[in-house]
Amino acid sequence: MTKILILGGYGLTGRPLARHLLEQSDAEIVLAGRSLDKAQIRTDELNGQHPGGRVSALRLDAADPAGLRSALQGIDLLVVAAPVTRHTETIARAALDCGADYLDVELGAQKLAWLQSLAPEIERSGRCFITEAGFHPGLPAALVRYAGAHLDRLDSAVAAAYLNLGKALPYSEAVDELMEMFQTYQAQVYQDGRWTKTGSYELRKVDFGADIGRRLCYSMFFDELLPLPEFYPSLRELGFYMSSTHWLVDWVIYPLAMAGLKFAPNRGKRPMGKLVWWGMQNLPKPPYMLLLKIEASGELNGKPARFEASLCHPDGYELTAIPVAACLLQYLDGSERRPGLWMMGYFAEPLRLFADMQRMGVQLTSARLPG
Repeated sequence: MTKILILGGYGLTGRPLARHLLEQSDAEIVLAGRSLDKAQIRTDELNGQHPGGRVSALRLDAADPAGLRSALQGIDLLVVAAPVTRHTETIARAALDCGADYLDVELGAQKLAWLQSLAPEIERSGRCFITEAGFHPGLPAALVRYAGAHLDRLDSAVAAAYLNLGKALPYSEAVDELMEMFQTYQAQVYQDGRWTKTGSYELRKVDFGADIGRRLCYSMFFDELLPLPEFYPSLRELGFYMSSTHWLVDWVIYPLAMAGLKFAPNRGKRPMGKLVWWGMQNLPKPPYMLLLKIEASGELNGKPARFEASLCHPDGYELTAIPVAACLLQYLDGSERRPGLWMMGYFAEPLRLFADMQRMGVQLTSARLPG
């Protein structure tokens, strides 16, 4: 039986992730974080809902190397679902030293750079490390691969997201990670067989369906997109776009936050994060949901063809946890586990990934269309 330690296991992402893993597998789960009381409360809830006593609680601080090594004794997989990117090197090193596999649900260019520096050692040790997991990053590359599995040739793949979290969600340290992403924001897309310049960005109107309608979207770059032209040499167009939700957020709050972070990179994170979070919570109107879609074109059976698919869920934290749980089902049964450092979008087999996500409550629609 696989034993999984979830760092941040009682947090907004860790809670649904633990529940889905208990429902979908026979894994044992350790909920870990800096508050033993919170971990124990959630542990008691889950053990009450899922017979077998497979959940336990542990106090653990990601900044404590000795504590990490002690906690990882006997652990098969460490899942990082807490905003602790500044401790990535310490956490990853502890996992390697203790012979544990690893998955993170985090944002951060520095995090990815640290893990990539360890990639040769990860592979030599036979460990399986999965990064860039969750909604985005995580699903954009998987969605392109999903479209590629439905076409014989892939010429264009444009993914877009509508993110409207709704009201009354608490501010968390995860917003600080969002501010770090703002500091390294990139927006290039792949056009005519090459990436646009790093400092450039593109605007595009995307139709998100009857409930949301057509929205102006802004290009956003994720590292997981970079290898896709090698996977699909016929690709001439590739990009990811984020929908607008309210003019004041898009044209005033976001630019103000970026300027504040440029002026005060460290001290500005929390005040700018609170400003952005206030805007995201209070200004956008319904519908409150997360929706990710892809519009792809290419060829099928020798004829021009198009493929469209969308994923939707009303709860943003669920749509972060469910892809991770679906990815880990492939890890747990051994069908996809292999040594090395992998981004989730390339680790998981996409057809099964989305079928399992649909089974866990994500609304999935797809259609092949004539070219």
